[in-house]
Amino acid sequence: MPSGTADDKSTPTVSVIIVSYESGPTLERCLAGLAAQTFTDFEILLVDNASTDGAPQAAVAADPAIRFLQPGANLGFAAGNNLAVTQAKGRWLALLNPDAYPEPGWLAALLDGAARHPGVESFASLQTSAVDPAVLDGAGDNMTSAGIPFRGGYGRRLPPNLREGEVFSSCGAAMLIDRALFEDLGGFDERFFCYCEDVDLGYRLRLTGRTTLLLPDARVAHVGSASTGVRSDFAIFHGSRNRVWTFLKNTPPLLLWLTTPLHVAVTAALLLLHLRRGDAGPAVRGIRAALKGADFTAVMADRRAVQARRKAGSGAILRVMSIDPAAFIGRRFVIRKQR
Repeated sequence: MPSGTADDKSTPTVSVIIVSYESGPTLERCLAGLAAQTFTDFEILLVDNASTDGAPQAAVAADPAIRFLQPGANLGFAAGNNLAVTQAKGRWLALLNPDAYPEPGWLAALLDGAARHPGVESFASLQTSAVDPAVLDGAGDNMTSAGIPFRGGYGRRLPPNLREGEVFSSCGAAMLIDRALFEDLGGFDERFFCYCEDVDLGYRLRLTGRTTLLLPDARVAHVGSASTGVRSDFAIFHGSRNRVWTFLKNTPPLLLWLTTPLHVAVTAALLLLHLRRGDAGPAVRGIRAALKGADFTAVMADRRAVQARRKAGSGAILRVMSIDPAAFIGRRFVIRKQR
């Protein structure tokens, strides 16, 4: 069991944060995975985003040591995590989706990686498919030179000797980040609500000159979009909108000038793909929402703030991207040797 209770004054090493929304079919298995961890110096913070299935309440009744947060509304993944961070006690934050099932050595592998790489403050887990453990759900989040994020290796067979190395950013489904760094970066952008908020955070982290490492021994089995649906209108709208915001907000000036034509071309190609599938409507609405109104103005204001504190140049960012602007099609691995 995790150390500490809601009334305990102890300070755990890790605060595990789970944001739950209609997660009844998966939350119980996720928490069972945490109960089986070999590393036990952690607390659990569970945020209920106004679920109606009773699963969060049942989980807390079964384990009163869980610190339960009920904001009374669906804040989304971004704001839900930010809320939990304000209550977290640990030096490290382990963000875990309720449909991600950690192996017993997950936290131990993350903390071992942090000990071996004292200059690194952000780590990505290896995600396998919850249906077939021989298939990858993701090996870190990657970014193409066109500014299109994708999960590395998604749907590919798990290689026998996947190396530890540098990836563009961590997938928010199962990541470890230093709490002080998360707070210094301003946490997740709550405007995103959900989708791409983890890539946006990882991009901002990179712009400050920091690194994210993939730790292949830190493993979770991930269902993916269990609450929202992989190709639901909700997921397509938010994914399309937030992808544009991530590109506009974070891309360094020179790289933005060079790659905007690529970004527009790839976005047009993706719209054609949605048209073939019959779900172009929410994609078009998402892109329109990204480029108009008060939200667009606010994103561009954020861009000025993000670029003002930037320490990494376009070359450093391009080094950890996939040069192929369409690399997301094959879900390639982009794992660099750490410098």
